[in-house]
Amino acid sequence: MTGSFANSTLGPALRQAAHGVDVPEDPWPGFARRERRHQRTRLIRTALAAAVGVALVGVQTNVVPLPGWAPGIAVAATPTALLDAPPRGALAGDRAWLDTLRTRISADPPVRIDAPVGAWKIGDRDRIRLIYGSDQAGHRVALVAVPLRYGLLTREALVWYVGPAGAGAQQMRYGGHSEGDDDPVLTLMRAYPDRAGFAVAVGPPESTVMISGDPRYTPRGTVEYQDIARADGVGVGFAVLPPEPLPHEPVVRVSRGDRVFFQGGLGGGPYAALDPTGPEMDALLIAARQPARGTPLDDVNLRTFVQTALQDSHLPAAGTTVRVRWSGREHGQAAALLTVQPAGGGVIAYAMHGDDRTGWWTDLRLLLPAEGADKRPIGWRVRTEDGARPATGEVRVIAPPDAARVTVTVGGAPPATVALDASNAGTTRVPADQAATLTAYGRDGGVLGTTPLPPVEKVSDAGGLPGDSPATRVTP
Repeated sequence: MTGSFANSTLGPALRQAAHGVDVPEDPWPGFARRERRHQRTRLIRTALAAAVGVALVGVQTNVVPLPGWAPGIAVAATPTALLDAPPRGALAGDRAWLDTLRTRISADPPVRIDAPVGAWKIGDRDRIRLIYGSDQAGHRVALVAVPLRYGLLTREALVWYVGPAGAGAQQMRYGGHSEGDDDPVLTLMRAYPDRAGFAVAVGPPESTVMISGDPRYTPRGTVEYQDIARADGVGVGFAVLPPEPLPHEPVVRVSRGDRVFFQGGLGGGPYAALDPTGPEMDALLIAARQPARGTPLDDVNLRTFVQTALQDSHLPAAGTTVRVRWSGREHGQAAALLTVQPAGGGVIAYAMHGDDRTGWWTDLRLLLPAEGADKRPIGWRVRTEDGARPATGEVRVIAPPDAARVTVTVGGAPPATVALDASNAGTTRVPADQAATLTAYGRDGGVLGTTPLPPVEKVSDAGGLPGDSPATRVTP
């Protein structure tokens, strides 16, 4: 078969066609060359990517320096109300002093802020600027805006510097810094054992700053302060403080019209401590139990509640009257309603609950006029067990001793009677967003007293004294 095919006329034709087919060379060498080029390219790209990555890590960890003027990514809010304001204080026009301080800050960073790796560094020193600076009562105090950089990330901190009056920039020492929040008020306090200290608050321009010392609770149910510094319309307040320990924590209020930018204590003590085991406190606790209604408090909880109330109201044990109006349980924890009254002053009602395992919580602070305080029903919105989350619609009501019944009036609805137990305590429900009024009636049907149900205090108000805000007083 094969032989006859080869000798046929078709064989020569097929051989001629086969010789005409263009057979390529061995393909392997070409493939090997292309693969080598591809591997070289890949290695180069990998090396470049690794180099860039190392550089970025170096920049981000501040190992590889980056010019201060280079753009970055802002990662924290800054107090724009202060940064956008013109510099204030006598040092605002002293360019030579500020130039020297800029150099010092650049050479010796005043603040190290924790970061995952490394630390924040000073950015462009030409952008360091004065927010406030002056000499007061033997001290030179300056608040300076300092740009900071952590690799590609940027932020701007407000840094306090403190020195003796007339100090050169080299004598100024770091005194604290902002945490990067958009807080419109910065405060600083320094107390010394052997000389006068100071308290300073810097707020927005045209704001009024008041720094106050000892409070006074008036008989009509308001709180007044002994102002130790007041500055109207300039946004800066400076107060001279006596040598430590201070009688009380100074309170700062910064406002413009009806808007309150900041209100709260300055911190930075030490303050004259309230002795929880002193003879004045012991006498106070004995009197506080008379008369007692509800489940009696143990000595530990009673002492804790009373001490907390005195510290919060800035009142001493001596000369202050405390009464436990009701005590019982809340969320399985000790709870009490007590009143605190300085001699000749208004009455402050405190509702508290807690224990030594989870801590203690203040549910109510309410300043009442002295007249008729013992005839008023008191109510507060019940919080959750830990006291941290918003109050529920449940309201705890404590009737005065002579009350036959108590009603609650919510908005325009008719009064509803609150069921009271043997201790003259009860509960009712009031929507969290609605106001209500409690009214106590005597056995003859006459009104003993009325008290509004106060709203839950805002966080911004919690730093002040009872009576500072509408949520903590009855008197308009």
